[in-house]
Amino acid sequence: MRQEADSVGIGVMMKLFGSVLLMTGTSGYGFWKAACYKRRISLLEQLRQMVFLLKGQVLYANATLEEAFEAVGKRTEGQLSRLFLYVAERIKKQQGEVFFTIWKEAVAELLADSELKAEDRQQLTAMGEHLGFLDKDMQERNLLLYLEQLDQGIRELQSHRQERCRLYTSLGVMAGMFLAILLC
Repeated sequence: MRQEADSVGIGVMMKLFGSVLLMTGTSGYGFWKAACYKRRISLLEQLRQMVFLLKGQVLYANATLEEAFEAVGKRTEGQLSRLFLYVAERIKKQQGEVFFTIWKEAVAELLADSELKAEDRQQLTAMGEHLGFLDKDMQERNLLLYLEQLDQGIRELQSHRQERCRLYTSLGVMAGMFLAILLC
């Protein structure tokens, strides 16, 4: 009789422990998704700053694309900095490659695992399409257009930030509770 009570007690403890682990895991996933959303906004804001710096280098410092990308890459840190420095290095070693090809490959390669969505990477890739071979006025217009698109996207993400982050965390906790109740 005592053994049966012990095995029932152990079974209840295992279910309780499993439920706690399940709720912890789903809650953690919800918090992780909220953090990814915030990191995406932060990455886009950093990108806006870097494109603004790039515009200044090209227009006012009369820097070549290689010099401009290298200067901007050295002034910042993180994935985007590595992107700009990598592009500068590839331009330096360029062997008849068109700038857009270098830019497109670099964005696809170095930002594939970032928090940026496919649409963010697509817009960033499109920005590089007209750099390097147009006159300064057209390059400025191209960069300004991209900055406007970026600003609009950032404003939209920031306006939904609080509700989306709350949604992700709440869904994570609630999913854990639902699954724990369902499995027990």
